[in-house]
Amino acid sequence: MFQYSNSNLQNITVQYCFPDNNMSCKKDIQSGPGNVLVLVFLSCISVGTVILNLLVIISISLFKQLHTPTNLLILSLAAADLLVGMFVMPVNIVQMRDSCWYFGKMSCSVFQAINSVSVSSSLCSLTFITVDRYIAVCDPLLYSTRVTFYKTVLLVILAWSFCLLYVIIFLYFNDLLLPSQISTNCYGECMMVIKKSWMIVDLVIFFLTPCSTILVLYSIIFSVARHQARAVTTVKKGFSKKRGLKISNSSESKAAKKIGVVIFVYLACYIPSVLAESVTTLSVLWILFAWLAYLNSSFNPIMYAIFYPWFRTSVKFIVTCRIFEFSSSICNLFPTNV
Repeated sequence: MFQYSNSNLQNITVQYCFPDNNMSCKKDIQSGPGNVLVLVFLSCISVGTVILNLLVIISISLFKQLHTPTNLLILSLAAADLLVGMFVMPVNIVQMRDSCWYFGKMSCSVFQAINSVSVSSSLCSLTFITVDRYIAVCDPLLYSTRVTFYKTVLLVILAWSFCLLYVIIFLYFNDLLLPSQISTNCYGECMMVIKKSWMIVDLVIFFLTPCSTILVLYSIIFSVARHQARAVTTVKKGFSKKRGLKISNSSESKAAKKIGVVIFVYLACYIPSVLAESVTTLSVLWILFAWLAYLNSSFNPIMYAIFYPWFRTSVKFIVTCRIFEFSSSICNLFPTNV
C-alpha cells in the first residue's frame, strides 16, 4: 500500500510544458540555489552584452569623427553581437530554466534564423576587421585608396546579405525554416538537428575559413609590426647613443600581447562550440560550449572598442547626456591629436 501511494505521488509530481496537450514535453525544472545563481549570472551577461554593444553602436553612429571604414566594421560587429545579447542569450536562459519552448513552431524558426545570422555575421565582421588591419599595416600608403567608407558600406551589406541567404538555405535543407518542416518528439520542443553533410559545409564556411584567415593574417601583421618596431628602435638607438638615453623596445611585446589576446579569445570561444556538435549526449557540456560562443559577443566590444580612447570619451558624452546638446555629433573625441 505504501509503495503504491509513493508511485502515485511520483506520477503526480511530473510536470508538463503544456498540461492541456497530450503530446506535451515534460518539464526539466532547474531549481536550487546553484542553478538560480547560474541563471542570474547569465542574465547579467546578456544585459551587459546589450549595453556594451549599444554604446558602441550609438558612439559610431552619432559622432561623425568616428565614421571611418574600420569603425564601420566594428559597428557591423556590434550589431551582430547585439542580436546575440538581445535575443539569443535570453531565449537560451528561458529554455535552461525548465527546458520548454512556449513560443510555437513559427517562433522557433525565427529564433534559429536570428541565432544563425547573428553568429555568422559576427564571424564575418571579425574576419573583415582582420583584413582591414592587415591592409593598414602591410600597405599603409595605399590604404586610403583601397579601403574607403563607401566600399566598406557595400562590403558590409553584401556580407549580411550573404549570411542571411546562406542561413535561409541552410535552415530549409535541414527542415528548420518552415513550421511545417520542423519535426519534434513532443509539443514544446525547439531543437536544431543538422544533417552531417551540412554540418561539414557549415564547419568549412563559418569556422575553418574565418579561423584560418584570422590566424594567417594576424601572423603576417605581427611579423610586419615586429620588423617595423625593430627599424624604429634602430633609428632611436642612434639618437640615444649620442644623447646618452635608454630606449626600451616595448613595441614588439605590446603587439604580441594584443594579437595573442584576439586569437586566444576567438579560438577559446569557437573551438569548443564546434566540438559541442559531436557531444549531443552530454547536455551540460553542450550548454557550456554553446555559451562560450555566445560570450564572444560580450568580449568583442571589450577588445575592439573599450580599449580605444575615443570609446571612453564617447561613453562620457552618452552617460552625461551631452549627446543631446547642439552640434554634439561634431565634437572632437581625439583631443590629444589636436
